[in-house]
This record gives sequence, C-alpha cells and structure tokens, in this order.
Amino acid sequence: MQKIFENCYDLDRRCYEKYALTEDILMEHAADAMARHIREFEGSKDHILIVAGPGNNGADGVTLARLLHEDFDISLYLPYGAKSTMAKLQLERLRQLGLEPVQALPERADIVVDALFGAGFSKSLDTTGIDLVDRLNGMAAYKIACDIPTGIDPDGNPNPIAFRADTTVTMGALKIALFGDHAKPYVGKIEVADLGISRKLYEGHSNVFLLDHEDFNPPLRTNPASHKGHFGHLCVVAGNKRGAAVLCGLAGLRFGAGLVTLLSDRTIDNLPFSLMQSGTLPENTSAIAMGMGMGYEYDPILVKTTIVEEDIPILMDADMCYVPWIKHILERCTKTVVTPHPKEFSVLLRTLGIDDVTVSQIQKDRFGWARRFSEIYPETVLILKGANTLIAYRGIIYVNPFGTPVLSQAGSGDLLSGLVASLLAQGYTPINAAINGSLAHTFCARRYEGANYSATPEDLIEEIRWLRK
Repeated sequence: MQKIFENCYDLDRRCYEKYALTEDILMEHAADAMARHIREFEGSKDHILIVAGPGNNGADGVTLARLLHEDFDISLYLPYGAKSTMAKLQLERLRQLGLEPVQALPERADIVVDALFGAGFSKSLDTTGIDLVDRLNGMAAYKIACDIPTGIDPDGNPNPIAFRADTTVTMGALKIALFGDHAKPYVGKIEVADLGISRKLYEGHSNVFLLDHEDFNPPLRTNPASHKGHFGHLCVVAGNKRGAAVLCGLAGLRFGAGLVTLLSDRTIDNLPFSLMQSGTLPENTSAIAMGMGMGYEYDPILVKTTIVEEDIPILMDADMCYVPWIKHILERCTKTVVTPHPKEFSVLLRTLGIDDVTVSQIQKDRFGWARRFSEIYPETVLILKGANTLIAYRGIIYVNPFGTPVLSQAGSGDLLSGLVASLLAQGYTPINAAINGSLAHTFCARRYEGANYSATPEDLIEEIRWLRK
C-alpha cells in the first residue's frame, strides 16, 4: 500500500527545511531517475526528443538533456523558453556543454519526453500547447511524462487534451491527479523517482492510499476440520431481475461463503443447484446483499425490522441507491457497504439529500465527492466503481488501480457485489471486505485470457478459483 498526495509542495519544502536538501539537489535526482529509465529501456533510443516547459518541470527536462548529452542524440525543444530561476540555471549549465535547444519540433524521435508543465498545470492549454501535445501524441515513439502528463489538471482531468504517456515518472511521491478516471488513458505505467532521500523520509501524512497486489488477503481456509457453517451464510435479495441476484450469489459462493440463499417469494426458474432459495430470511444469515436487479418497489419491512434490529452486515448496490429508505439503513446499521457506479452515486447523493450533482461533475472530482460522502457517513464503506475504483471509509480513501476494459460488461457489478458480500458473510470487516472484494474483482479480469470484449460474468466467476495470496 502506497501513499498518494494532492501535491508535493509541502514535502519538497520539508526537504529544504528539515534535511538541508536544496531545490537543485532534488532536481538532479528527478532527472537522474528519468535518465536511468531511458538507459534501461530496451527499445530503440537513437534519437531522444525532450520537450521542456518554462518552469521547474521544464528545468527537470533540461537537466535530463545534460545527463544524456554525448551518450545519445538529444533534441531539446523549449517552445515557451526558460523562465523560472531553475530553468534558466539548468539551461546555462547545458550550454556550457555545447548543447543548444532546437528551434523547431523534430518530425520524429525514438523516445519523447514530456517535461512541459507537470504538477504545476492548473489552467487550460493554450492553442500552442494543444497543437504541440497533439503533434507529440501523433509521433510513433516511446513516450515518457515527467511527473504528470502535460494537460492533466490536479483532479486528473485532461484540460482539454493531454500527453499520452507510456510511462510517467512522477517525482517524490504519487499524486491524486494520476488516478482520476479521465487520466488513466494518459499516464501509462507509473514509476516514482526518489529525490535524494528515501520515500519513507520524504513522504508525510496522507489519507489516500494506493492498493498493491500485496494487500490482497483472500479467504483461504486453514482449518482442516472446518465445515460450511464456519464460512457464513450469505442471503441475496432477488427482485425483478433475478439473473443479477443469481450472478451475485454464484460469485459469493465461489469466493468462499459456506452457503448462499436467494431471498424471493416467487420461484426462481433454472436456479443453479449450488444456490438455495427461501421466502423468508434464514435465521443464520451472516450477511445480506441487495439492490442488484431488485427494482424500486421492494417492501422495506424486512429492512426496517430484522436487518436493522439485528444489525446484519449488508451490501447495497444499484437500485438501492434510488430508494429513500436506504437512509434508514445508513443511519442505523454499523456494518454497511454501498457499491454505486458514477450514475448511481449521483442518484444516491440526491436520495440522501447530500447534493444534486451530475455524473460529469462526479467524474471530474471523484476523490472530492467520495471524501464528502465519507465525512457524512463515516461508518459506511463506499465503493465508487470506475477505471480506478475508490474505496472510502472514515475519511480515508483507497484506490484500486487494476481495473480493465474486461469489466465493461453488464453483470460485472453483480459479480463485485457477490465478492464483497461473501467476505462480509465470512466475518471480514466492511472495509476489509471492500478492499479484498474489489481487488479480487479486478484480478479476475486481469487473469482472463480471452479478447477483452468477450468476457461474461460467468467467465470471471470461473477465474475466482485461481485467486491466491
């Protein structure tokens, strides 16, 4: 698990004040990290183009040109000149080696380094910047972004376009801008450059964390004398669209729930043999999943009596975001998880009276809206689905970066609900169920070997069997 920050200005300042490291020293390490990445790159690198901006991100690029000079054919292009003190200093050092910036953008390069604006970018690109980024994106080259791809704003949105990197070498620590859903097509692989001290010393406090493979803790069974009663009883509410409940139940069973029952007062045709059905809530129910395919007319009497009175762990998805009595559950139950996609989250915020916000507004500030929900309902775990799924609890946000287009199929959300609810039934805390269920969801998609447009929820359910620590 790695820390993520809104920006690194305070972290840099602490380096100057506490560790006596200068801006110059940090810049040398930043450029050296990019130089090492280029030297280790196994593809063609005969001609390297570095496009540097007028500020300190550009100064990183100029420094990189100096480090690579003589070993490679370097073209340094400064479309806005050098304006910051460090940019001017680094350009003067470069000129002492006999290398001058080129006056026009080359037509081709093997490697393109974007060092235009980085983390300091906060306004829209001008027409010169748009044309330049568009031309860079069109080059058939390996592309590296310095710190943050040019055009990505602090909330992770292209403004209006962005440099499309194969790798982003970000300086000092991870930034929120790299994990916006709209930023994902632009950042490529992310590497963090140390700036003269260990990240453990550089980084300070953060309430945003990036999930890693090592954070996955699947429900592996260690007791040789166990039986199904040791692994919980998941009850899935089956509403109008029963297929959604079946998918949820099958995923929950495959992920280790000892028993899965679908709750419905009408017979479910072609119910898989491994799933049970009941017209009433089983007495030994250890977790409930509801909302997927439920419809909006479900009678809430069960919720307002048994579920609330017994405080049964409950996962709520999809249609639950539309029903006013979800507020009753969130205010009275202590083990709750909600799993909306952006449209459902927009509805949920409105249903709860928090705000009337569009899907577009949510997607432009996913971290901000997830944090706001968590401040109002700190004991509820929010899983805001997306290209980079956000999990918010008690003001802390965890980012799952492993989402893939494989999950862009109807039913994949039902699968996620089953995974998380299964862990709730098996005794995981809501936050641990959310983290591990979300990771399992994306790992199943990444394991899938077919064409990325072809996976069905049934395919991904089969992949659950191979998930291990």
